[in-house]
Amino acid sequence: MNLKEVLDWRYTTKKFDPTKKISEVDMTQVKNLLRMSPSSVNLQPWHFIIAETPEGKARIAKGTQGFFHFNEPKVTNASAVVLFCSKIDVDEDYYQHIADTEDKSGRFPNEDIKNGFLGAVKAFANIHKYDLKDQQHWMEKQVYLNIGGFLLGVATLGIDATPMEGIDVKALDEEFGLREKGFTALVAVSLGYRAESDFNSTEKTPKARLSQDEIFSIV
Repeated sequence: MNLKEVLDWRYTTKKFDPTKKISEVDMTQVKNLLRMSPSSVNLQPWHFIIAETPEGKARIAKGTQGFFHFNEPKVTNASAVVLFCSKIDVDEDYYQHIADTEDKSGRFPNEDIKNGFLGAVKAFANIHKYDLKDQQHWMEKQVYLNIGGFLLGVATLGIDATPMEGIDVKALDEEFGLREKGFTALVAVSLGYRAESDFNSTEKTPKARLSQDEIFSIV
């Protein structure tokens, strides 16, 4: 499929076929999509909990109880579910960890360039921590950038996806001990293959978007 075909094909899947599973080869690519996502100053302020077993999906389904019960089948019937989590805070040790990781990858030809990069990371992080006072929100935006690329990326593999903000993040934080580890849950994305009976599929319900004239200003 070319890009237009991928964009036309993908949609928010409402009903998965529980008999269809994502191959191990494709799951490797799914995980690479998560890891290779861009982020501001390469901060990578995220963690991903990936559930591929019935037991793992049942744990994530604990975040779909009560008010969010309508999302439970989208978790339990999916082939896999990714819980996107954001860091709660970052500090000097984490900045150094990012710089050291880049250094080991061979990105810095000398120590001066490494120190320049480290200074840039601290500068941007401190702008959001002290000046704008939105550091956690800034990190969450990096996670959402990852989610956007992820949804398109899995579609190129022919994998359906359902992003869900309709989850009990507190319950999931407690289930996986996320806050103690410095993270909090944001969004769950279920992966798998659409059921033929899914009412929301693009074969049954054409996509609707605002016109180009309304959303584009060409200057």
